[in-house]
Amino acid sequence: MSFDDTPDRKETYSFKWQKYKGQDVIPAWVADTEFRCASPILEALGDKLAEGNLGYVLPSQYTPAIEAVQRWLADKHDWQVEKDWIVWTPGVVPAFNVACNAYCEPGDKVLIQTPNYPPLLAAPKLNEMERVDVPTVMSGSRPMLDFDVLQREAADPRCKLLVLCNPMNPVGTVLREDELQRVIDICDANDVTLCSDEIHCDLILEPGLSHIPAGRVSSQAITLMAASKTFNVAGLGAAFAVIPDKKLRARFTQAAAGIVPWVNVMGLIATEAAFTQCDDWHQAQLRYLRGNRDEVVSRINAIEGLSMQSPEATFLGWVDASGLGVSNVQQWAEEKGVGPSPGLDFHARDFFRLNYGCSRSMLDAILTRLES
Repeated sequence: MSFDDTPDRKETYSFKWQKYKGQDVIPAWVADTEFRCASPILEALGDKLAEGNLGYVLPSQYTPAIEAVQRWLADKHDWQVEKDWIVWTPGVVPAFNVACNAYCEPGDKVLIQTPNYPPLLAAPKLNEMERVDVPTVMSGSRPMLDFDVLQREAADPRCKLLVLCNPMNPVGTVLREDELQRVIDICDANDVTLCSDEIHCDLILEPGLSHIPAGRVSSQAITLMAASKTFNVAGLGAAFAVIPDKKLRARFTQAAAGIVPWVNVMGLIATEAAFTQCDDWHQAQLRYLRGNRDEVVSRINAIEGLSMQSPEATFLGWVDASGLGVSNVQQWAEEKGVGPSPGLDFHARDFFRLNYGCSRSMLDAILTRLES
């Protein structure tokens, strides 16, 4: 569990590293970490390869992964889920696109909080629906979705779906119980289906906070989760929706039928190992990320023209660069030798998102360049 000793990914065709290949720019953008996967995950994948057969495995029949999800949700989130509630998908992005088709018709409206990560912003238009933005505002010292706008827009009969992101990406806010309940109450009162993207739910960094799954509070919610961000196995394409309501579940599976592929067997095995054998690794990573987060917040806020709130969750820092007074924030960062996610992609031109899921030495190099 040495998070300082990370693999060299420069020549591995890593999506993150390919973007700036051949340039003196440290990639700090797409949301995967630099850390080596936990040993039990690598060992489980190695055992499957050693078996020598990679034929079809139907996810709904792979009981070990299903039971691992049940165990993890009960132990970490106090949520007892039935096996039938779990619907496997090859990622949360396909899942919320499926939700658009399952619960909306072309021309309907879909509520999306902004800023948000690009695939979620793109989903309504991809599915011939109209996106309605719910902006993020400051609630005290915390970024929070604007409940007044949510209330007003949800009342539109054409609005059929809210895709929530909790913890919020990119701002890192964790919804409290009363805030989540308010979202659910607004949806229920206006016959709006709630689809909650909770892929970062196991990366709560703020001491004393815990994640509350939407489906634990409302049986009418669709909850999307995965081991991918927490355990750095995003390349294996495995996620799941938890849908307690039978009718909602049937509509979801029907919308996916014939289009969305099965989760592959390696993704199932990785999820099983992550959710049954990696609790200590998980806690160690949280401690390491807290240290990284605190370092980022301290040093970013000391740079003239930059500021950021301390994120409650995720390994992503949302940096306000409006004080720089430059016309192109992304160009400013890249000229410093750092490649964050462009704020423009999140519909926030004067911001950038900085990935600090990396070794301390890499993080120091990133921050030193931004300070120069």
